[in-house]
Amino acid sequence: MSEKKSKEVIRGIFEAALEAVSPKEVIKRSIKLGECRSGAKLILQDREYSLADYKRIYVIGAGKASCSMAHSIEEILGDRITKGTVITKYGYREKLKKITINEAGHPIPDEAGMKATRDILSIVNGLTGRDLVLCLISGGGSALMPLPCEDITLLEKQNTTKLLLECGATINEINAIRKHISQIKGGRLSRAVHPATLITLILSDVVGDRLDVIASGPTVEDESSFQDCLKVIEKYDLKDKVPTSVYSHLIEGSLGRREETPKSGDLVFEKTVNMIIGNNLLAINEAKKKAQELGYTPLILSSCIEGETKEVAKVHAAIAKEILNSGNPVKAPACLISGGETTVTLFGDGLGGRNQEFVLAVAIDIDGLQGITVLSGGTDGTDGPTDAAGALADWASVKRAKELNIDPYLYLKNNDSYSFFQRLDDLLLTGPTNTNVMDLRLIIIE
Repeated sequence: MSEKKSKEVIRGIFEAALEAVSPKEVIKRSIKLGECRSGAKLILQDREYSLADYKRIYVIGAGKASCSMAHSIEEILGDRITKGTVITKYGYREKLKKITINEAGHPIPDEAGMKATRDILSIVNGLTGRDLVLCLISGGGSALMPLPCEDITLLEKQNTTKLLLECGATINEINAIRKHISQIKGGRLSRAVHPATLITLILSDVVGDRLDVIASGPTVEDESSFQDCLKVIEKYDLKDKVPTSVYSHLIEGSLGRREETPKSGDLVFEKTVNMIIGNNLLAINEAKKKAQELGYTPLILSSCIEGETKEVAKVHAAIAKEILNSGNPVKAPACLISGGETTVTLFGDGLGGRNQEFVLAVAIDIDGLQGITVLSGGTDGTDGPTDAAGALADWASVKRAKELNIDPYLYLKNNDSYSFFQRLDDLLLTGPTNTNVMDLRLIIIE
């Protein structure tokens, strides 16, 4: 098979996986409107809610997929919705009828996100037991729904977020701190909604689908503590780098002078239900199905892969080479599939993201091994601070680069994978996908 054809095939597998986790598809599978003796009822997975029990229905939410999720909810509930507002990333807007759309900054929070978060709190303020709130949460919700504690400014929160993103901290570690310097995260949104019924519909973008980590768990009991936050600061040597107000806030919290996030057993969660309606494994299984249809033997490695991107790339490349050389653990034609979210420790000042860096590192390892093609992409359509979802490469990519006097090793060392693949015309450009279930990595071996 030609390199061009292999790239078309691997991109087709990626696009099939994306379609399976589109908000329209996951909501259609998870939510239905039915009839009961008292009238209409809302059926969500294994739960049913008689709408006659509620005087008002509100829709709130945040995340890259929240606008598309809200669109699907409007199609189901229509004029039954009293009011609503969601926050999404700039450029991810859709046309809605009943629900207000707010666009804000991601991954660094901005003033627009802070204002929109206050709008959410104003909607849920003073609700009663006869109110129903549908909360739509997806990846990016943490940055898009910023409301720092009163002793911390937005700029100080922005600087803290930037430091955490650049130091190689995991999403769990980043969100632990986000929750403890926020007025809405870490279960505090449930506190604001109580005593109304709160149903949170979630598209998971974190490894292991931990509810308290997705979008920093605004409607979930928080397992992390101020003490955990201080351990993250110490682990990454950030004590003298984070704003003084942030460090002081965490210290005071560890001493019991700041209110902790609500924990398991708190009454604010008595009428809160959190439902995961889509995740990385759903995308992986669809990729497996598509690969089988195309004649490849699929091998799912994991949906929970974390770690330094270049190291993860070496392992993936090694498995692909083993399949090519010995037919183990499966025979070619094969398709390796994995998901999760790796991290990049920055050493250079180039432009790129974890998916583009993964593909560049694999491309170097498979140089000259005819028949291997790799793709890695963010299911949200963006990778790092770029307009690309990721990149594609094959066994001839390094050769092509050298013919253009491009040194792949220097680009990898400078964390400049975007420029590398831009010059080869191998960026994975999808535009906004309106979903987000972490990354998907594919390697096909002919």
